[in-house]
Amino acid sequence: MNLAQNRNEDWMKMSVSQTLQHLEKIKLGGGKKSIEKQKERNKLTARERIAYLCDADTPFVELGAFAGFEMYAEQGGCPAGGTVSGLGYVSGRQCMIIANDQTVKAGAWFPITGKKNLRMQEIAMENKLPVIYLVDSAGVFLPMQDEIFPDKEHFGRIFRNNARMSAMGITQIAAVMGACVAGGAYLPIMSDETLMVEGNGSIFLAGPYLVKAAIGEETDTETLGGATTHTEISGIADYKFKTEQECLDHIKKIMNKLGKPEQAGFDRITPVAPQKDPKEIYGIMPEGNLKPYDMLEIIERMVDNSAFDQFKQDYGKTILCGYARIEGWAVGIVANQRLVSRNKKGEMQIGGVIYNDSADKAARFIMNCNQKKIPLVFLQDVTGFMVGSRSEHSGIIKDGAKLVNAVANSVVPKITIIVGNSYGAGNYAMCGKAYDPRFIYAWPSAKIAVMGGDQAAKTLLQIQVANLKAQGKEVSAEVEKELLDRIKASYEKQTSPYYAAARLWVDGIIDPIDTRRVIAEGIYAANQNPDKEIFKMGVFQV
Repeated sequence: MNLAQNRNEDWMKMSVSQTLQHLEKIKLGGGKKSIEKQKERNKLTARERIAYLCDADTPFVELGAFAGFEMYAEQGGCPAGGTVSGLGYVSGRQCMIIANDQTVKAGAWFPITGKKNLRMQEIAMENKLPVIYLVDSAGVFLPMQDEIFPDKEHFGRIFRNNARMSAMGITQIAAVMGACVAGGAYLPIMSDETLMVEGNGSIFLAGPYLVKAAIGEETDTETLGGATTHTEISGIADYKFKTEQECLDHIKKIMNKLGKPEQAGFDRITPVAPQKDPKEIYGIMPEGNLKPYDMLEIIERMVDNSAFDQFKQDYGKTILCGYARIEGWAVGIVANQRLVSRNKKGEMQIGGVIYNDSADKAARFIMNCNQKKIPLVFLQDVTGFMVGSRSEHSGIIKDGAKLVNAVANSVVPKITIIVGNSYGAGNYAMCGKAYDPRFIYAWPSAKIAVMGGDQAAKTLLQIQVANLKAQGKEVSAEVEKELLDRIKASYEKQTSPYYAAARLWVDGIIDPIDTRRVIAEGIYAANQNPDKEIFKMGVFQV
């Protein structure tokens, strides 16, 4: 390993370490004191519930762990958006698990909580996954109710999705292990089966204090909406249990009897490990995403047997396209190539930029994968489309539109990994969040923005300086540098993967060597939806 690779490896390992440190803090939820209070009531934490529920020695892919990261500081924060969720295996069946974290503001819903829960339901619907809700929530966080209650993508959409999933034949199981209040009370009742834990679980539209204020009736939590009330009197709940463990054990029994799902039929053979060590990826990705590198070297450390069959290898060289297998699953890979290359005319092409020929090539490859029913994996490290008179005269917008059209209309599962830069329209063309990837992840090295930090900062600086001069103010070199540094710092923070993950632009930030695993789990999930859509490209200029 040379000096540059050592430096790259140190940088990537430090970036991964920082991600893990943030995750460890996030996993504490509302903090140690809140966890201790949970224990005093004989309650498990959200993560303990999931660990007990999931089959031993099976992967749990957490989704949305960074939701709300460094947001809501005035409200005391909202780690993981107040819920823990992800793909897990229960009685051998892959499912979506959504667990309220009662240690975070009593499990109350912040705006990001609603967005996260809707994203989890979206994943369940796209992949026809059973859903298990572990309910323990005080309902909407009232100080921010205007940002979570009334709109289309707010709290009420959860129950609309409950109804839609039920109509789609998707199993939903709700275990009420704590409070389930007000509008939130509809979630377990709109699920297929409802389980409650005695002494802690409760369901009601209005709690004892509100009932007293509204109608003058004095009552207590258990009488109003406890497990005995709802299993013996109202008939709302189906089962009651003395302990959480008994409740979770019964969920396993229910899941054990589900009929086997139909499958989409994506091809899989016995997995083979890459010949090239995946850990070597750490030394390939350049520090700060600033230098060229060979994306093929990363692909070969990600795919089975390090075998990648390139499509149009000598054409459109700034995008790599080809067929491979990941954990046995057949995939089509579309990846930005960061090496400088020459086109068929001998002209130099900058790595990470989408040119006419690479856009044309990628669009054709995406069409082929849809024809063959092969899932697509996008590896993003893109600075955008090529600009300038030569590209415009060659019809870059037309070729770019062709690629965007193919990505937008693709019906096979799409999984996106942002390994480096994700700038401008390149984000769209390479299947960014707006283009409905089934799953989208970022490496700690990812940067997501409308343009690179330097270009954006200089553009914004020019605007600010022009405004100051229009006001008759002198702008010295020192003031200009101070403005530039301030703009750049703010912009760089907004491009970080943490900023993106906090707002659920990506489903998670992953260690590069986990890429194979999350892609494989994503395709396994997608294979459970047998619905066959017809691939149509619509209208585009040729």
